[in-house]
Amino acid sequence: MINYLEPHLANTTAKLNWLRASVLGANDGIVSIAGLVLGIAGATDSPGIIFTAGMTGIIAGAISMAAGEYVSVSSSRDTERALIKKERKELREHPEQELEELILIYERKGLSKKTATTVANELTKHDPIAAHLDAELNLDPENLTNPWHAAFASASSFLIGGIIPLMTISTPPLPLRIPATVISVVLALAITGSISASIGGASIPRATARVVLGGIFAMAITYSIGRFFGISGI
Repeated sequence: MINYLEPHLANTTAKLNWLRASVLGANDGIVSIAGLVLGIAGATDSPGIIFTAGMTGIIAGAISMAAGEYVSVSSSRDTERALIKKERKELREHPEQELEELILIYERKGLSKKTATTVANELTKHDPIAAHLDAELNLDPENLTNPWHAAFASASSFLIGGIIPLMTISTPPLPLRIPATVISVVLALAITGSISASIGGASIPRATARVVLGGIFAMAITYSIGRFFGISGI
C-alpha cells in the first residue's frame, strides 16, 4: 500500500554540505586548540611544550573530524541510496499509483488538476525515476552527498582554524601571549559564527554571540585548569 502522505527527506546540496562542514570544522579547530594551548600556557611558559601540544592537538583533531564527517555523510549517502532503491521498486510494482502520487504532489504545489496531470505525465515519459526523486525526495541521483569531500573539508578547515590560536600564542612576547590569543580567537569565532548563521538563515548577532561566548568560556576553563595544575605541581 502506497502512502501518499509519507514524509519526504530534503536533500542538502553538495556545495552546502561542503561549506557547512568547513565552517564547523574551522570553529571546532579554533575553540579546541585555543583551549588546549591556553591550558598548557597556564601551566608552563615553555614555547616548545606549548607548540608541540598544540600541533599534536591539531593533527589529532583534524583526523578525528575527517573520520567523523566521513562516517556521518556516508550514513546519509546510504540513506539516499536506499530511498532511490525503494522508489525504483515502487515504480516497477505500482506505476499507476506512483503517477497519481506525482500528480498529487504538483497539485499541492498549486497546479490545477489538469496541469499537474500534464506535467506528471510528461516528466514520467522523459525520466520517471528522476521525476519522482526530485518531486518527492528532492534528490538528484547524479549528485549525492560525497563523504570524501565532506571529510576533506572538515579536516582542512579544522587545521586552518587550529593554526590561528597556535600561531598567535607562539609568536608574541610572553606578556602578550594570552591576551593576543584571546583577541584573535574572539575575532575568528565572530567570523565563523556569522558565516554559520548566514548559511542556516539564523540571526547573525545571536549566533555569533553564542559562538564567541562559548569560546571565551572554554578558554577561561582550560586556562584556569592549567594554572591550577601548574601552580600546585600536581
